[in-house]
Amino acid sequence: MAALAPLPPLPPQFKSIQHHLRTAQEHDKRDPVVAYYCRLYAMQTGMKIDSKTPECRKFLSKLMDQLEALKKQLGDNEAITQEIVGCAHLENYALKMFLYADNEDRAGRFHKNMIKSFYTASLLIDVITVFGELTDENVKHRKYARWKATYIHNCLKNGETPQAGPVGIEEDNDVEDNEDAGAASLPTQPPQPSSSSTYDPSNMPSGNYTGIQIPPGAHAPANTPAEVPHSTGDIRLTPEDFARAQKYCKYAGSALQYEDVSTAIQNLQKALKLLTTGRE
Repeated sequence: MAALAPLPPLPPQFKSIQHHLRTAQEHDKRDPVVAYYCRLYAMQTGMKIDSKTPECRKFLSKLMDQLEALKKQLGDNEAITQEIVGCAHLENYALKMFLYADNEDRAGRFHKNMIKSFYTASLLIDVITVFGELTDENVKHRKYARWKATYIHNCLKNGETPQAGPVGIEEDNDVEDNEDAGAASLPTQPPQPSSSSTYDPSNMPSGNYTGIQIPPGAHAPANTPAEVPHSTGDIRLTPEDFARAQKYCKYAGSALQYEDVSTAIQNLQKALKLLTTGRE
């Protein structure tokens, strides 16, 4: 992918999007789709913050140039041309990163890459808002991931041993005020899980923490049937039914990009049930 023109210095008004832009830069080569949507989120958020002062206008103009260049380079990518596919791609990526960090946390392996993964997952859930409102699950995951990154970072900084696994969020701990903790002194590249840290969808933690369930993802409902019932007669499907079935198939394809067989199967079963029974 061709290099993008550099951005001017970040105006102080845009401090809240600096980490989203950093995440975009980190993913320019690793996953350009993630990089594109991180910049789109930063653009939309920046427009809401300040689109009038000269320095902000200049910054947003250059950011828009980057977005247009990226869109041109990724023009044939369905994750860019179709919002459903793009949303599924981003959700799968954020969930994969969240689960990697959560598995490391539950195993008591505390390190900078794990903190980075928790924090980056929370940033990517922010980015999902470019497609609309977040699900309740994503809101809870974002809050927990951002708090965990802050909690573990502070423990290691103070020479303390963090408590592994599910612990209650301290209500008086303002996560937003400590948002830099997840990005401070961390590697510039997100982790590539390997060996015992490899993400395995069949080995998802089943517990909950402070009422937060770890779901297969908003794109893979937990109540997906293990078996698909056969059609018992003439089923008349509506255009909306066909659209929903197509959506589940696209979600399955996105899951397979991450070799997430479990999520792919669940979505395909969901589509098959809809097509054979007319019901979800």
